[in-house]
Amino acid sequence: MQFGVFTVGDVTPDPTTGRTPSEAERIKAMVTIARHAEEVGLDVFATGEHHNPPFVPSSPTTMLGHIAALTQRLVLSTSTTLITTNDPVKIAEDYAMLQHLADGRVDLMLGRGNTAPVYGWFGQDLRESVPLTVENYQLLRRLWEEEVVDWSGRFRTPLRGFTATPRPLDGVPPFVWHGSIRTPEVAEIAAYFGDGYFANNIFWPKEHYAALIDLYRQRFEHYGHGRADQAIVGLGGQVFMRRNSQDAVREFRPYFDDAPVYGHGPSLEEFTAQTPLTVGTPEQVVEKTLTFQESFGHYQRQLFLVDHAGLPLKTVLEQLDLLGGEVVPVLRRELEARRPAHVPSDPPSHAARVAARDGADAVPAVAGA
Repeated sequence: MQFGVFTVGDVTPDPTTGRTPSEAERIKAMVTIARHAEEVGLDVFATGEHHNPPFVPSSPTTMLGHIAALTQRLVLSTSTTLITTNDPVKIAEDYAMLQHLADGRVDLMLGRGNTAPVYGWFGQDLRESVPLTVENYQLLRRLWEEEVVDWSGRFRTPLRGFTATPRPLDGVPPFVWHGSIRTPEVAEIAAYFGDGYFANNIFWPKEHYAALIDLYRQRFEHYGHGRADQAIVGLGGQVFMRRNSQDAVREFRPYFDDAPVYGHGPSLEEFTAQTPLTVGTPEQVVEKTLTFQESFGHYQRQLFLVDHAGLPLKTVLEQLDLLGGEVVPVLRRELEARRPAHVPSDPPSHAARVAARDGADAVPAVAGA
């Protein structure tokens, strides 16, 4: 099973000091977090995509390409690539280029985003978000899978005899996740294509995400990709840890109260009771995270949000030390011990997808011999 961290890349004042990092400091901090995630034994670093303050990750492939040069085994992902407002041609080319630079350690998570004005900034209509998602993804797949593409649709100028370059590494495009916090159509798209489905798992009670994941699993089986419990699922989560739970609550409270994502809403106690947020000891994080499998079924990727709301870099690195040293080893052991043999333990790697493609290509030759 894969474990890692994802970032929303917010530039937020530290409520305990009043100091706001510069954009340069925040960007460099995200790179440091990714490198440290690998050092402590985590598997994945993922970044969001935003085009508005207080967020800085407007160019995920630029950041991930830089991190690729500084790491050896870390899987580099997005926690949102905006399929609605990015040109599918640019997505196809950018992520194929990143594949080559990172030797295949790349996947991406497609989503519609949660900032309504972004549609107008990129010349699109918010009211068309679901049709945009469907059409743009269909084109993206063709651009990756077909050498020469002729295409026309509603939302983009036609393509005639177009070849996206570079071609995907080894002829196999990155593995795609579809992320959603509220849209059943996204779960349907993921299931139809046999892609992964990622539930943010931060803002809402577990019942909300369970309904979306169950829909994805049912439709995954319906479309013939395998049994429902073999579908590829990823989950988010959010933690803040100290050796003593009271210390964790006391230290995290001002950051929670002013967080750009959910500050000035429910209390910390209400939010931790109603959502997957865990503020406490490493043991409490393990205990609550183990309940995710009970609620959502066996899954393949767990990402934690640990670096938002103005938390100092030093504090974030301490969180990574606890994750890598005390939390993840226990979760790996416990979750894998529960996993049936027929359920995949990891999402498909690049090497595995190349091998599957080559094996499938070899079947007709053997059958016809």
